[in-house]
Amino acid sequence: MPKCPNCNKEVYFAEKVTSLGKDWHRPCLKCEKCKKTLTAGSHAEHEGKPYCNQPCYAALFGPGGFGRGGAESHKFGK
Repeated sequence: MPKCPNCNKEVYFAEKVTSLGKDWHRPCLKCEKCKKTLTAGSHAEHEGKPYCNQPCYAALFGPGGFGRGGAESHKFGK
C-alpha cells in the first residue's frame, strides 16, 4: 500500500489522488506556501513539493516576482 508523502499514512484506492508521481490523500495535496488544497495536474512543483501556480510558485520561483512592477509587484520571502 502506498504512503502519502504529506502525512505518511497509507493511501487507499478510494481516497487516492496521483500527482508528482506519488499517491496522496486528497486533503493532503496542498501548496507548501499557502496550504491551499490543490487538484492533481493543476499546480506547479519545485524540488518534489507542490505549489499553487498563482501566486505562490510565481512569486517564490518566477523571474523577480509578479505584478506590473513598482508597488504592485510582490516577492515572497523564503
